[in-house]
Order: sequence, then C-alpha cells, then structure tokens
Amino acid sequence: MLIPTSILNSLTLVASTEMIGEDPASKFIRLLTVFLLAMWVGFEVITKVPQRLHTPLTSGSNAISGITVVGALVVAGGLTTGFGTLFGLLAVLLAMINVAGGFVVTHRMLEMFNPKKK
Repeated sequence: MLIPTSILNSLTLVASTEMIGEDPASKFIRLLTVFLLAMWVGFEVITKVPQRLHTPLTSGSNAISGITVVGALVVAGGLTTGFGTLFGLLAVLLAMINVAGGFVVTHRMLEMFNPKKK
C-alpha cells in the first residue's frame, strides 16, 4: 500500500514533539489525532493476525508490557508531586497486571498443545 506524500508530511507534523507557539486546543487535537491513528493501525494489525499466531504474539506483547513497567517506574521515580506519583504508581500497577495476566493466559494456551497425561 502506497501512502501519498501529503499524508506522510501531515503525520510528520502531527508526530513532532515541539511546536512553537502552540495553543492548548491545537496540542490536544494533535495528540488526539495521534491516539486515534494508533488505535486504527493497532486494530487493523490485530484483525489481520491468524489464530495460530496469537500465542507467540501474546508472549511478545508481554515483553512490551515489561518495557512499559520499566518506563513507568522511571517516570514515577522522577516525579516530585504527589498527584504525579499516584498516577505513576497506577501506571506501574496496571502494567504489572497486564504482564502477569498475559503470562497466565500464554501458559494456559501452551498447555492446550501438550499431550494429555494418563
């Protein structure tokens, strides 16, 4: 699939991290656009995966969630406000639940392929 140059230029503009003189409304719209594009791409990618590949992909997503835990720890450790630290703790907690749940599901799925013991 070819993407026109104008769309690539728009995505580059949307994904840029620093915009000079940007008001909060346009920043919100820019971030919302990135979020919605990421949701759309993620949905399109996930729906195209054959069922036999879900277990290896779950293991891979567990590794990505582990990276998220490390990132959340780094960010939460560097915050000085109580509100930010609370959100950092919440991010670590949710990421750890995701990692643990992913490994439980992966383990149960892999047990389905083991021969039954008599």
